[in-house]
Amino acid sequence: MQINPYIFILPRTPDQIVWDYKNHKQFELNFEYSTRLAHLIDNPEKFDDNNIIDTQLLNAGILTTSIQAPLEWGWDELSKIFHIGTKNIPCEYVPQDINEWSRHYLDHCAEVLATPAPEARLTERPTSERIALPPPSCLPQSALAKILIDRKTCRSFTGEGVSLDDVGTLIYFSLGYLRERDNDIDETIAEGLGARRSSPSGGGLNACEGFLHVQNVSGLNPGLYAYHPDEHALSFVNPVPDSPLGQLLCGQHFINNLPVGLFITARFDKLWWKYEHSRAYRMAYVEAGHISQTFQLVATALGLSTWLTGALADDQIETLLGIEDSAEQPLFFVGCGQSDGQVMCKELKALLSSRGSQQ
Repeated sequence: MQINPYIFILPRTPDQIVWDYKNHKQFELNFEYSTRLAHLIDNPEKFDDNNIIDTQLLNAGILTTSIQAPLEWGWDELSKIFHIGTKNIPCEYVPQDINEWSRHYLDHCAEVLATPAPEARLTERPTSERIALPPPSCLPQSALAKILIDRKTCRSFTGEGVSLDDVGTLIYFSLGYLRERDNDIDETIAEGLGARRSSPSGGGLNACEGFLHVQNVSGLNPGLYAYHPDEHALSFVNPVPDSPLGQLLCGQHFINNLPVGLFITARFDKLWWKYEHSRAYRMAYVEAGHISQTFQLVATALGLSTWLTGALADDQIETLLGIEDSAEQPLFFVGCGQSDGQVMCKELKALLSSRGSQQ
């Protein structure tokens, strides 16, 4: 008998909360159950088939008969609990098509809007007056300003193909090691850490990597490809799965026909190597955010519309990318393609219209 390695205990007088963070389950134990669990933690071999508390702890998954290999984790338990505890968003049912997703999403929004919205600011800063800022003066005349203004999240894509030239441009300026900066080397930079991307990276480690999800790109067979920034090259990893892309992204089926997308992963081992404290875990998400925004701005400059999400079916994606049970983990997805520019997909708009006419 073993104690589930993915539990933590919170004291909440008069009871204890046992949280199975991997399986998104929690249990409230009274003094009798807490005392018995303490005995079993001290010696799991004291498990007694005839003790109803023991069998209930086993059925709940707090105890387990399987010996689980410890997960490699270079930081303390705090970041491990957060990372594993927020994987694989628990939901009772994953929508199987765009119509189901639309109904589910609209119902969720209606439920949220039925409750009072948060205040505009949690705390109002004391001030005698507002200081008006001057309007933008120089940037609106530049190409960068136009790209920033034009970028928006779309949920309606035509499925039209993207050229390999555009993909090369997208991935190079998002994740590539910029050859234009090869000579921009500071003498303080450690050997092997001289590569520079267009986005900042904690410690200059370039801890994020990318995998392309290709469905309709000229010159590339559909599939999953790993990007190699040092060579500006792709390598084939796996064919596109039979299930639609939306199934990998928690049922968001309006992007099933997205021609190309990027799974952004983090090499935690790179961060562990330099930063022993788990606060550095935050930097993985900050870096992924930088890369995502760069991807969107480059795509917008190329005339493509973009969409992004952090809702991932983590276990499925890890297997698809060939990084399961490793120190590299998927964090985010961003994609692009031709679009009519609509923020809502047509199925959701039709459902909104029909419900509005019934009121």
